[in-house]
Amino acid sequence: MIQTLAFYLFAALVIASAVMVIMARNPVHSVLWLILAFFNAAGLMVLVGAEFIAALLLIVYVGAVAVLFLFVVMMLDIDFAELRAGFVKNFPLGIAIALVLAAELIFGIGAYQAGQLELGVASGVAAPALDASNTASIGAVLYRDYVFLFEAAGIILLVAMVGAIVLTHRRTENARGQQDISRQVRRNPDEATVMKQPEVGRGVDL
Repeated sequence: MIQTLAFYLFAALVIASAVMVIMARNPVHSVLWLILAFFNAAGLMVLVGAEFIAALLLIVYVGAVAVLFLFVVMMLDIDFAELRAGFVKNFPLGIAIALVLAAELIFGIGAYQAGQLELGVASGVAAPALDASNTASIGAVLYRDYVFLFEAAGIILLVAMVGAIVLTHRRTENARGQQDISRQVRRNPDEATVMKQPEVGRGVDL
């Protein structure tokens, strides 16, 4: 009984949060509603016994992606008037894309119900180990059967990170965010910042 009540509670909160992500006028509020949706989706994953997916939702999506969205939105100087103008301008295109996706979804569901799709049958090779949790079973399959693909993905991410760092710290003239250590060491004390104590009603002599 309590599992059913928890399911309906989490499902209702996920749907309500997803609606508020779209309906909220403030982008910061939209990101906060998105975080709430991730939390409730993680609760649904726990109910179905997928605690590993729930942990990924909290650690990866809430702890990294959603927080990154929040910082980006807060640091950007968003012009809401221009944002609304762009929304109105692209509204017909958005409606057309939504209709195409809805038609594809209806077509796929109809084809599945008509029996036109042949789904694969589980062979039992990747069955979870006995007396092991969901996380332990996923780890066993990932590090045993797909260990080379996992390591290749890690190398690709490492190369992408190094490339992003190299592109960001390119040596250009008058570039911001780059230090000249030798120039800082050779700095003349007379060029350093000097504290001034101006009198009341007078400015600072430069």
